Amino acid sequence: MQQILFPLILVVSGMIFGYLWQRWARKRGPRSEASIPAIRKGLQKICLLFFMPVSFVAALWMVSFEDIRVVFLPFIGAGALLLGGLFGLGVAAVLKKDQKQKGALFCCGSFTNIGAVGALVAFVFLGEAGFALVALYRMFEDVIYYTIGFPIARYYSGAKRRATFRQRIFAVSKDPFVCAAIGAFVCGLALNLSGIPRPPFFEIVNSFFIPIGTFILLVSIGLGMRFSSVGDYLFEGVLLSAIKFIAIPLVAGTAAFAIGFADINNGLPLKVVLIASSMPVAFTALAAASIYDLDLNLANSCWLITTGALVIVLPWLAFLLTVF
Repeated sequence: MQQILFPLILVVSGMIFGYLWQRWARKRGPRSEASIPAIRKGLQKICLLFFMPVSFVAALWMVSFEDIRVVFLPFIGAGALLLGGLFGLGVAAVLKKDQKQKGALFCCGSFTNIGAVGALVAFVFLGEAGFALVALYRMFEDVIYYTIGFPIARYYSGAKRRATFRQRIFAVSKDPFVCAAIGAFVCGLALNLSGIPRPPFFEIVNSFFIPIGTFILLVSIGLGMRFSSVGDYLFEGVLLSAIKFIAIPLVAGTAAFAIGFADINNGLPLKVVLIASSMPVAFTALAAASIYDLDLNLANSCWLITTGALVIVLPWLAFLLTVF
């Protein structure tokens, strides 16, 4: 029960704190309200450029990579993101949505909150080893978002200007958040393969850094929360929840089981796949919807509904992990 309650309390409290901060800033006047985007970006930088990289380096340092089959983990992660986007477009086609709603549903189906919520749940349920494998699972995440996800979102917006694949790759390589994530992965893997034993104090560091970093990121998300029009897209949100919490984990989990992840380290990679593929819509989906003028209310509703569904999903995951 403590394993279930801790991530739920952290997620809910972080977003509520951010939302209340946002409301307080609005009441103080236009100047305070105008400062919210800068505050959000500052909090995200603190988390994604400091807390998370340090945590991933420390965790990767002590993970066992003796079984070569774990190299398939990032490909399963990439496949889950792309499949989610296709499912989102399928829902849009069935419901006969317009172009901008199709783009929003693609983003919500594909973009997944692996880094904040997924990593936290893996850490709480599986420890540092699970947290480290999340970094491997999401290795291609940012590349897919920037080179595939965002261009598709732009296509459905009706915008004609398109960057070449080479230009998109170059843009990704200059993104500081992507560089920090890749740098942390490479550094942690290098230390792991070097044979240098990890100092014991890093375990204590991660026990604080992972929850604190996640909380800060969730506060930044709360600063951008909007509750308008959720009721107007309740059905779409339920269908997206079925995609996020049933269809994608079923496909990704089956692929992981077929590869033999259940036989590695007491099924740890399989458990990581089940957790990471069962996460809600990422806040990045709202950013894409806003940037490319898609249906932001639809994207916001799907994000809120799937995030709220964690109340049901986390107990289910806790039970499912005991089976494997």
